[in-house]
Amino acid sequence: MLRERMPFHFIKLRKIWYVISLLIILPGLISLFSQGLNKGIDFSGGSLLDVKFNQATSVEQIRDVLQGFDLAGASIQSSSETGFIIKTRELSEEENKSVVTALDSKLGGVTLQRSERVGPVIGQELINKAIYALLAAAVMMIIYITWRFEFKQGIAAILALLHDSLVVLGIFSIFQIEIDSAFIAAILTIIGYSINDTIIIFDRIRENLLNKKKGVALEDVINTSLWQTMARSINTVLMVEIILVALLLLGGTTIQGMVLALLVGITVGAYSSVCVASPLWFELKKSERRAKPGTARA
Repeated sequence: MLRERMPFHFIKLRKIWYVISLLIILPGLISLFSQGLNKGIDFSGGSLLDVKFNQATSVEQIRDVLQGFDLAGASIQSSSETGFIIKTRELSEEENKSVVTALDSKLGGVTLQRSERVGPVIGQELINKAIYALLAAAVMMIIYITWRFEFKQGIAAILALLHDSLVVLGIFSIFQIEIDSAFIAAILTIIGYSINDTIIIFDRIRENLLNKKKGVALEDVINTSLWQTMARSINTVLMVEIILVALLLLGGTTIQGMVLALLVGITVGAYSSVCVASPLWFELKKSERRAKPGTARA
């Protein structure tokens, strides 16, 4: 096994990584239990109006018009220089037409580009399907990792993915960033990215374990493997983040929530693959050795 100069020992510092993760996750969990998530109309039900005005218009002007329909609390997002996306409680067909007519007459003309209505039943069905998808993905990943490596690595990988999901959910809850169906797609993408990085690290650990010299401790093998894959992990996440930052700045408001979730999740996923998944697997292996004091070191 190659011996390389390493600035510090990841496994020996694992308690520091655990503390950092707890400091990030705990505020998010408190926020999730106290104020929950800011669910968009995809989940809570409501109406969406995508409108484009004939002249420059401000959010305050639109809100003043909506106030006459008891919609002062509606979400109004700028999508272009004169375009806006308005999200309100569920409106009937008549209410929808009345709102558009009022915007048209009071703000110098408007074009309705899109109008959607989502009922709360459809929103709840979307939540249920998202949960089933995440559970199915977790089970299949454990089966694959157990077949490719071992069961304890599968458990460590899933715990790292749970870590990533909680961080993203916590940040969106703390700042009350609206979530929609694209947010679910972002979470699944984050899980796929993070598990790929974790499997590459586990594969390097397996190779080094097969070639390790007698007397080399398991924590040293894991630490060497992490440093050997570090350059690849950093380069990959940086390239992805450059694209995501560009999308966040230039992609428009309609995809900002999804891109922000991806940006946070992929960054945290790169961290958890190195500082959470591998140290947790080491903890599980260490508990295994304690349970079998007569066995040799892994």
